Parts: sequence; C-alpha cells; structure tokens
Amino acid sequence: MRLRTLFLFLVLVLIGLFALLNWQAFTAPTALSIGFRTLEAPIGLVMLGVCFVIAAMCLAVVIYVQGVALLDARRQAKELQAQRDLAERAEASRVTELRNFFNAELLAVTRATTELRLGVLSRLDQMEQRSQKALQETSNTLAAHIGELEDRLDHAHVPLPLEAPERPRGEAGTAAR
Repeated sequence: MRLRTLFLFLVLVLIGLFALLNWQAFTAPTALSIGFRTLEAPIGLVMLGVCFVIAAMCLAVVIYVQGVALLDARRQAKELQAQRDLAERAEASRVTELRNFFNAELLAVTRATTELRLGVLSRLDQMEQRSQKALQETSNTLAAHIGELEDRLDHAHVPLPLEAPERPRGEAGTAAR
C-alpha cells in the first residue's frame, strides 16, 4: 500500500512540475467545443483542473474506504471482545461446575470412608465381644475341668509324693545307651 501511495504522489509531483515548466502553453487560450457551444479557454488549465478533480475524487474514495474499514474493524473488535467475554464466562462456569463436582465427589468419598470405618469398628467390637465370650467360656470350662480333677484327686486319697527320687547320673546315662 505504501508503494502505491508513493507512486501516486510521484505522478502528481511530475504533473505539477510538467505544468510549471510549460506554464505558457498551459495558459494559452484555445477554442474548445463542449458539444452545443464553443468556448475560448486555456486547454492546459482545463486539463490540469480535470486532473486535480480526479485526484480529489480518488482521495475522497480512499478516505471513504479507509473510514469504512476503520468502522468495520471497530465493530469486529467489539464483537470479538464480546465473544471473548462470553468464552471467559463459559470457562469460569465450567471451572465452577468442575469444582462443585469435585467437592460433591470428595464429600461422597468422605461419607463412604466414614461409613466403612464405622462398619469395620462395629465388626471389630462384635469380634472382640465374641472373643471375650469365647475366652470366658473357655476359662469357665477349664476351671470346671480343674475343679473336677481336684475333686477326683481329693476322693482318691492317694498321697502324692512331694519330690521325685533322683536317679544317679551315671545310671541314667547307661540306660540311655
């Protein structure tokens, strides 16, 4: 775009320089026909005027196109910003939803863990009670058996030796061989 602008500016400067160098020929009056009438005017100045009018029209068109492009760019920038804001709100919503999901799942896992822990503790208490009951029953059975044996011993009237006679070491060694 800059090369075109530079080229256009260079052409305008060359036309101006050409007009300045040939000013006498540009200002010489000539008979000009405009279709239904004939006028006497300098053809160089008329053509120079037409050239400047065309250049002014081109400049107006360029200004108009640039203005429309600038307005369109602003409109698109506003739409883009609106879309960006919408996307950010949607992303924030998704993050909030994900956070809520994680919190709910964590709460569910915590509840399940607590229930499991309570179940395990309950079963451990039951097992401890059963073990104590079994130990108590075993203790009672053992005590009953010991009592029964004591009663049998008391009724048998067999004197129990207090100490067993010791064998000499030598005899035990030869008997074992």
